[in-house]
Amino acid sequence: MKAFHLVGPAPFYTNSFLLISDAGNAVVIDPAAEVQEYDKILKEHGGRLSLILCTHGHYDHVGSAGALSREWGAKLYCEPADCRGTQLLPLKGSDSGYEEGEVIPLDELRFTVWHTPGHTEGSVVLLCESYLFVGDTVFQGSIGRTDLEGGDSRKMDESLRKFAALPVPAEAQVLPGHGDFSTFGQEAATNFYIKNALRNA
Repeated sequence: MKAFHLVGPAPFYTNSFLLISDAGNAVVIDPAAEVQEYDKILKEHGGRLSLILCTHGHYDHVGSAGALSREWGAKLYCEPADCRGTQLLPLKGSDSGYEEGEVIPLDELRFTVWHTPGHTEGSVVLLCESYLFVGDTVFQGSIGRTDLEGGDSRKMDESLRKFAALPVPAEAQVLPGHGDFSTFGQEAATNFYIKNALRNA
C-alpha cells in the first residue's frame, strides 16, 4: 500500500487521504482537495480510483466527490442522512451508505466502519490497518462542532464513549479531517471531551 496526504483549499485546509493498493486500485477518503491533485498522484503511481469513502457529508470534505466518481467510475460511499443536497451537505446521493461494523475490501486493504453521529447524523470513522480516519468526530485534543445542521451534542457524547471502546490498537494513527495527526492511545488518555463523555456515562 502507498498512502498520500492531501490538503483541501483555504480557509478549511481539510485533510484528505489517497491510498493505493499493491495491485494499483485506489481509494480516496474525504475528497476535499482539487481533482487534478488526485489525478496527478494516480497517474504518477499507475493507480485506478475504485472507491471514495466520505466520513461525513459537509461541503469542505466532499468537494471533489462527484467529479472523481464520474471520471473514474469510482463507487461513492456516504451515509444517506448526510446526502441532503443543501449548501452545507451538497451531495444529493451516494452509491452506498455504511453498515455498522462492515468491512469494505479493496485488494489487501480492509476498511472497518463504525457510525459516530454527533458532528453530523451520518458521521463515521474508518479503520484501515494502522490508520484510523475520523473525519470531524475527533481532532487532536478536541472534537467536531455539534451546533451545525444535523449536529447533536448528546449523540456526540455517545459516539465518544463508543470511540474510546473501539477495538483499535493504541499506536494506530488518528487522522482527523482538520489539523494535526494523533494516536488512538493519546486521544483516549488525554482528550478532555472523550474523558468528560466517559465520566458522564
